[in-house]
Amino acid sequence: MARSVFFVPLLVCVLVACDGGVRGTTGAPGVRDPYFPRSGNGGYDVTHYGLRLDYDPKARRLTGEAAIQARALQDLSAFDLDLKGMEVESVEVAGKAARFNRSGGHELVVRPRDDLDKGAVFTTVVRYSGSPETITDPDGSQEGWLPTRDGALALGEPTGSMTWFPGNHHPSDKAAYDITIAVPEGLQAVSNGELRSEVTKGGRAVFDWHVGEPMASYVATVAVGDFETRRSTTADGLPVHVAVDPTQVAASRDVLDRIPEVVEWAERTFGPYPFSSAGAIVEREGDAGYALETQNRPVFPGAPGIGLLVHELAHQWYGNSVTPESWRDMWLNEGFATYAEWLWEEDHGGDTAQDVFDDKKADGGAVWAFPPARPPSAAHISDRPVYERGAMVLHRIRQTVGDRTFRAILRGWAARHRHGNADTDDFTAYVEKKAPDEDLSGVWDDWLYGDGRPGSL
Repeated sequence: MARSVFFVPLLVCVLVACDGGVRGTTGAPGVRDPYFPRSGNGGYDVTHYGLRLDYDPKARRLTGEAAIQARALQDLSAFDLDLKGMEVESVEVAGKAARFNRSGGHELVVRPRDDLDKGAVFTTVVRYSGSPETITDPDGSQEGWLPTRDGALALGEPTGSMTWFPGNHHPSDKAAYDITIAVPEGLQAVSNGELRSEVTKGGRAVFDWHVGEPMASYVATVAVGDFETRRSTTADGLPVHVAVDPTQVAASRDVLDRIPEVVEWAERTFGPYPFSSAGAIVEREGDAGYALETQNRPVFPGAPGIGLLVHELAHQWYGNSVTPESWRDMWLNEGFATYAEWLWEEDHGGDTAQDVFDDKKADGGAVWAFPPARPPSAAHISDRPVYERGAMVLHRIRQTVGDRTFRAILRGWAARHRHGNADTDDFTAYVEKKAPDEDLSGVWDDWLYGDGRPGSL
C-alpha cells in the first residue's frame, strides 16, 4: 500500500449530530503541495483503481466508470476526488448512491449515505462522460488528454490525469490499476502494465491492462491509435512491449531494439528492475511536446535517441518506483535520470561523468538560476537546474564518498524506497548514513540548496 503524505491537518470541518457528538469529518480538498496545493485529497488512501473507458476519437468523447478502492485515514462524512471537466452522471460509495457536487474547478465532493469509520476499506464508483480537456502547464507545456491524428494520448505530469479519470491525483498516493479501454475496431489502446486480454465485439476493440505494482497517477497513460506492436523479453525473461506509430517504425527500430540492453545495464547499476514489464510507446512527432516516463513504457514523440531512452528507463527506478513526496522533490527524479545518461556514456566509451560535470560547471547560464531542491515556482520544476544541477549534486556526492560507496548509494536508495515515496530530507539523511565519515555539508549547502554558482568549483 502506498504511503500518503499530507501537508496540512486532515480535519477540515466537523459535523455535529443532534446530541452534540461528532458525526464525521470531511477530508481535505488538497494536500498543500508546495507548488500544486489543491492537488490530491486528504482523509483516505487509494489502493486500487479499476477504470473502464470507451473512447470515440471522431467525436472526441470519453465514457468512463472508475471503481476506486480506498482506506479511510480518519472518520469521513465527505471526501473529495480530483476530476477536471467531464460530466458526472452518478456516484456510489460502498454500493449505495451518494450525493456529490463540483467545486473549485477540479474537486468532486462526495457525501456517502453512511459515514465511513477510520480504517474502513470502501469502494467509490464514479460514472462520467464528456470530452476530456488538455491542460496548459505553468511552464507552457500541454498535458491531460491530447487528441492525435488517429486517436489520443493521455499524459499526466504534473496534474493532467485528473482530466480523464477521478482520483487522488498527487504523487504521494500510489495504487495498483486495472485499465480497460474500448476503441473502434482497427485501432489499439496501449496503457501501463501487462496486457491481460484483447477482444473485438460489436465493432469495438477492447484492451485490458493490469498494473500490479503501485503507480502514481501522473505516470498513468492511455495511447489510442494505429500502432505496430512488438513483444520480446530480456535475457532474464522480463516482457518488453513496444507500440510504435507506423510513421516512426523505421526510425525507431534500432534504438528500441536496445531496450533489453539498457534495462540489463540499469539493473547492474541501480538494482533489480522494479516492475513486471518494460517497453515504450512512440507517437508521431508533434503529438506531444516532450517524452514522459509513463510507468512500464515511456512515451516518446517521435523516435528517441539512446540518451533519451536511457533517461526515461532510469525513471522506472527513480521517479516511478521511488516517487517524490511532493513536486518540490522533482530533482530526485530528473537529477537521477540525467545522471544515468552520464553514467551510460561513461560505461560505453563516451565522455566520463567527470567530463560532463566539468563542462556543466563552466556553463555560466541558466543551470545556475536556482538550486535544484528549491525551484521558485511550479513553472520551473522542469527547468535546467532540476535536471542538470540535480545531476551535478549526485556527481559531487560521488566525488566526496568515492565510486564504491556512491554505487552502493545508487542501488541502496532505489531498494530502500522501492514502490514508495521519499523527499529530499530522506535522501540527504540516507547518504550521510552510508558515508558517516564524510563531510557532505558543502554538497548540500552549495550545490543542493545554495543560490547561484558555487564559489569554489
